Amino acid sequence: MFYPSTLYRADPFVVLRRLAADLDNEVFGTGAAFPALNVWQNDEAAAITAELPGVEPGDIDIQVKENVLTLSGERKAPALPEGATWHRQERAFGRFTRAIRLPFRVDPEKVEARFADGVLRIAVGRPDEDRPRRIEIKAA
Repeated sequence: MFYPSTLYRADPFVVLRRLAADLDNEVFGTGAAFPALNVWQNDEAAAITAELPGVEPGDIDIQVKENVLTLSGERKAPALPEGATWHRQERAFGRFTRAIRLPFRVDPEKVEARFADGVLRIAVGRPDEDRPRRIEIKAA
C-alpha cells in the first residue's frame, strides 16, 4: 500500500490505524472488530456493552487488571447437517479478544457482568480512593 509522506507528518499513527483495519478485514472479513463495543463512564464507574450473538455465556472470559479490561471467548460455528456445504458464510466464527483501556484503575470487587439476548453488560466500579472529590472552600 502507498501512503503519501504528508500523511505521516500530519498523523504519525495513520499506519497503525490502517494496519489494525487491515487485520480486522483479514480475520473477520469486515471492517469492524468483533465484538462491537460501547463504553461510557461517569465519576463512579464505567459501563461496557458487547454484542455477542451466538456466543454462550460459558464461552466468554472477562479479566481485569489495573485499568485494562480484557474480554475474550469463542463463537462456535454451527454444525452443518450431513452432506451440507456452506452456500454463503458472512458471520465470523472462532476465538476473539478485545482489550479496553479504561480511564481509571478498576476495583476488581466492583465488577459485575450480565448476559441477556446476546448482549453482555459489564459495570466496572472505580475504587473509592480514586473517585474525584469536591473540595469545599472555606471562608477566610
